[in-house]
Amino acid sequence: MQDKLQKKEDLSFDEFKKQVLEDYKIAVTSRECSLLGRREVLTGKAKFGIFGDGKELPQLAWAKSFRNGDFRSGYYRDQTFMMAIGELTIEQFFAGLYANTNLEDEPMSGGRQMGGHFMTHSLNEDGSWKNLTEQKNSSADISPTAGQMPRLLGLAQASKIYRHVDGIDTEKFSDNGNEIAWGTIGNASTSEGHFWETFNAAGVLQVPMVINVWDDDYGISVHARHQTTKENISEILKGFQKEKDTNGYEILVVKAWDYPALIETYEKAEKIAREQHVPVLIHVVEVTQPQGHSTSGSHERYKSEDRLQWEKEHDCNVKMREWMISNGFSSEEELAELEKSIKKEVREGKKAAWTAFGKTAKTENKKVIQLLTDLANSSENKNFITALVKELKENDEPLKSVILATARRALRYVRGEQSEAKENLIQWIKEFRTRTQPDYSSHLWSEYQGKATNIEPLEPSYAEDAEQVDARVILRDNFDKIFETRPETLIFGEDAGEIGDVNQGLEGLQEKYGKLRVADTGIREATILGQGIGMSLRGLRPIAEIQYLDYVLYALQIMSDDLATTAYRTKGKQKSPLIIRTRGHRLEGIWHSGSPMGGILNLIRGVNVLVPRNMTKAAGFYNTMLESDEPALIVECLNGYRLKERKPNNLGEFKTPVGKVETIREGKDLTIVSYGSTLRIIEQAAKDLQEVDIDVEIIDCQSLLPFDITHDIVKSIEKTNRLLVIDEDVPGGASAYILQKILEEQNAYEVLDSKPQTLTAKAHRPAYGTDGDYFSKPSAEDVFEKAYAILREFKPEDYPELM
Repeated sequence: MQDKLQKKEDLSFDEFKKQVLEDYKIAVTSRECSLLGRREVLTGKAKFGIFGDGKELPQLAWAKSFRNGDFRSGYYRDQTFMMAIGELTIEQFFAGLYANTNLEDEPMSGGRQMGGHFMTHSLNEDGSWKNLTEQKNSSADISPTAGQMPRLLGLAQASKIYRHVDGIDTEKFSDNGNEIAWGTIGNASTSEGHFWETFNAAGVLQVPMVINVWDDDYGISVHARHQTTKENISEILKGFQKEKDTNGYEILVVKAWDYPALIETYEKAEKIAREQHVPVLIHVVEVTQPQGHSTSGSHERYKSEDRLQWEKEHDCNVKMREWMISNGFSSEEELAELEKSIKKEVREGKKAAWTAFGKTAKTENKKVIQLLTDLANSSENKNFITALVKELKENDEPLKSVILATARRALRYVRGEQSEAKENLIQWIKEFRTRTQPDYSSHLWSEYQGKATNIEPLEPSYAEDAEQVDARVILRDNFDKIFETRPETLIFGEDAGEIGDVNQGLEGLQEKYGKLRVADTGIREATILGQGIGMSLRGLRPIAEIQYLDYVLYALQIMSDDLATTAYRTKGKQKSPLIIRTRGHRLEGIWHSGSPMGGILNLIRGVNVLVPRNMTKAAGFYNTMLESDEPALIVECLNGYRLKERKPNNLGEFKTPVGKVETIREGKDLTIVSYGSTLRIIEQAAKDLQEVDIDVEIIDCQSLLPFDITHDIVKSIEKTNRLLVIDEDVPGGASAYILQKILEEQNAYEVLDSKPQTLTAKAHRPAYGTDGDYFSKPSAEDVFEKAYAILREFKPEDYPELM
């Protein structure tokens, strides 16, 4: 095997020996980081540890086949790989463990994720793309098991798009689609649905994807016999094996402790995926986990003595050490000396990381001690404040939160006092909070020029003789302009391709732009989202179509945990400007008429949620978001495709503003706020209300996330002094969210003369029958009666009781 490796790499023995020793050094360094990291948690310096010990050799072999431009989508066990590709130092490893908020010290998330979550930086300081082909790339990890899989599919599909679609500017993103997306997952997590959905989809799509399954026979404390049929994931996936004239996978199995075989296996996998665009599964078996699952427990509790002994004997680092000595790469004495020096290097790196982590807090602690001392000397409550000073002095390793909390507590003792010392302390508190809060809160939304609310709106324009067309035609022709002028855009979903979506909003576009840009997918919402996330991380502008709003629930975990947090968890160093297209509201039946907006709004903060009332507004939102660097969910009105709208003559250009409301009817008696299809019912009710001398003002939210950033709704309430929020979500759903925004953020309570009210759907979804919608969601009669009751409370003499 040694000779085969030398020949394949065209190395002399000395050159190969040097390479092997360097690999062993990385393996031992990574292991020592894991061992010392666990001790740091147990001593209280870090909160939690989850490490990659036992997987060092497979990750070293993988790193040899990982090229510039490639992408990783992994989970919290890949520290050795990150070290091997030069993207993780000892100091950075421990900075992640301590949650250092300085992105220069802790470049993986700036302390926002626990240690073991890795990424590389895709963006420059101004939010523009780096050249991803010139660096090795890792998409930002997430903790939810198998949550990295859907994104992996999109990262791989991007290579296929770049290889086969003409006209895209690929300079910063791809070398003719030669990049591989590499995924990692533990054997137990392959039980998750996201793994199976991704695995099947990649086999269908035939994309350059390699999945590494690290198999240590356990999932936390639960043995594989409870996890996987036949206790063997590659065995039960044999039906996916690619055969002549079929799609499918190449499936490879290799032992985690066999260094030469690992290198050969990864070279083979790389060649297949990179050249042929065939996905590969590498099942890495006989993996050990020397410290157990994490610092929250001990594997001695659930592993037998025989298993523990086997793990000691088959530890990959131990096996590599034995192999090196037996093949003449090094002697026992040389390796012992090397290991000793590595232990010292890791200890020093840990110490440097801890010093860097505590530097800011210690500096601020000294400041606050002095400020509180001055405050105590000027206060009649000196004894109480001095006790706080004592607390800070006795804390050798203060946290920023403890320092700030202590300073704020001190103000309670000087409530009625005035002094320069008090003003100095207040000034420090304000300045420290202003400076520190962004370390924990920034980049939920883009902070670059491409922020959606920065995009200048442009009204649709019309010819004098503009024709009235089915609204779906406006969408279709707007998409046509988008695909014509933006080769990096593509759309995909169930029924999106050949038939042009279920409502014909993409009619004829697959024939015009090809099956890669306007594509059908399987029934698999989570990986439709994953395709979009992965491709958007690589510079494409995908539009992922979820057929109905109810079906978004299938993909909600991915939207919430991955897409919505991309910018936040990378502290603005990665972006995923995916557009999700769906449709909802006002159709018969439980499963096609849901409006779960409240749940969606509260689970996907970080994604723009846009709710256009018609297709012209929807088309404008697509145009806006394609100029933005943020993700969005656009909910088209399901019952609006066949309604007539005037056709604009600046399709593909006009842009609907994000975060702005629109007053679609002016009035003086009552402000009604709503969105989507419900507005048509409200407009009908407004005409009826006019007949009884009630003049309502109707405001279309248009955008729920963000919401009314210019506070135009409160300006309306200043005129009407009354508020009614209407939507078709369940009680306490989106209507409660809207009320909170208007009452708390806009302080509308100050100008209200009546109790603000909501009108929503019932707590259940509509029954299937034609009457189901009427008895479940707000009707024009409901709106009339609710508005009438609000005005009757104000002037009962003018508005007699209806019933």
